[in-house]
Amino acid sequence: MMKERLKKIMENARTQIDETDSLERLNEIKVGLLGKKGELTEVLKGMKDVAPEERPQVGQIVNETRQAIEEMLENARTDLAKKKRELQMKAEVIDVTLPARKNNVGHRHPNTIALEEVEKIFVGMGYEVVEGPEVEYDYYNFEALNIPANHPAKDEQDTFYINDKILLRTQTSPVQVRQMERGHLPIRMIAPGRVFRADEVDATHSPSFHQIEGMVIDKNITFADLKGTLQEFARELFGEDTKVKFRPHHFPFTEPSAEMDVTCFKCGGKGCRFCKGEGWIEILGCGMVHPKVLKMSGIDPEEYSGFAFGVGLERIALLKYEIDDMRLLYENDARFLKQF
Repeated sequence: MMKERLKKIMENARTQIDETDSLERLNEIKVGLLGKKGELTEVLKGMKDVAPEERPQVGQIVNETRQAIEEMLENARTDLAKKKRELQMKAEVIDVTLPARKNNVGHRHPNTIALEEVEKIFVGMGYEVVEGPEVEYDYYNFEALNIPANHPAKDEQDTFYINDKILLRTQTSPVQVRQMERGHLPIRMIAPGRVFRADEVDATHSPSFHQIEGMVIDKNITFADLKGTLQEFARELFGEDTKVKFRPHHFPFTEPSAEMDVTCFKCGGKGCRFCKGEGWIEILGCGMVHPKVLKMSGIDPEEYSGFAFGVGLERIALLKYEIDDMRLLYENDARFLKQF
């Protein structure tokens, strides 16, 4: 009777395995036959009812049946896995003749391109790039730069004040003051960064923009050093044929002060629409560091002198790439930015 039961289990196992079409179903069949509560396991539990003299023979048949079922299961698993893989390969086939998907990779913003070019020029002259806080003390932003309390620039209509002593910096000049206070002379530095002013947004103004300010402090620095440095800067940035012109001006933190123009790189100084027929384009302000500014920062103006200059990063980008509206730099229009 035990032999008949084993034979029936074997035939039933073969039928189920032959009919299965999935690995999940095959696993269920294995559990149903060989698991803790499986049919073959139940047979083994009934061995105690077999006559002692028949147990070796029946035990051998049970083992042979188990091995045969495990072999059938393994063969079926291999065949099903192979078929599944073949179907998967057909479904995921790649047509190598199709055009590849374009990888859209971003690139540097026009402001970043212009800034890196300016930094490269000045680093090549021996300057270091220094940064400072955007939230600044009124002292560093105004007072230490010889801008008194009643100066128009300190009006709340022009400056974003957090309280009466803290504000959003209106220029990167405070970085220069902090550098002078350290007392590590001589100084050759540029200070690029974001600045803030209470301006209305239009084609040439924004409440948030960028400046690059530079400064040199050393013994025997003269206005000739300033002119030579900025002339070389203009040539490197706009071309070897670029000429510069200095016009007298007034800044509280420099004396004497000037504004610098460069020959229009569009027409070479002849006059065109780009330079409004003048042949010159204003680009930056500059001057010799005021003795009072040196003294407030702990530097003896009798022994040291220096020059400083400041230029708007957006202005350089607008001029260099012939952009007529500053707002284009901040609108994140991919059609515009892809041109650079």
